[in-house]
Amino acid sequence: MTVELITKEDLNEFKKELLQDLLTALQQPQKNSQWLKSCDVRTLLKISPNTLQRLRVKGVLKFSKVGSSFFYKADDVHKMLEGAKR
Repeated sequence: MTVELITKEDLNEFKKELLQDLLTALQQPQKNSQWLKSCDVRTLLKISPNTLQRLRVKGVLKFSKVGSSFFYKADDVHKMLEGAKR
């Protein structure tokens, strides 16, 4: 059995590496977030709450309801944005 000593310098170096890894991860776009809340969708589409409700009612934008909150797949919203650009 070997014994390794950890010094304060080792811990400081570890802290610096960990912080750098966390900052790098936070600066990358969040592609894993596949569900958007209503407020995020309204911001992306630049529409009012009533317009978003109309899109839901007409079936233009698919959604899931959890409790009293609506969630939208990011892919569906981006497809809608691409369709509007054409």
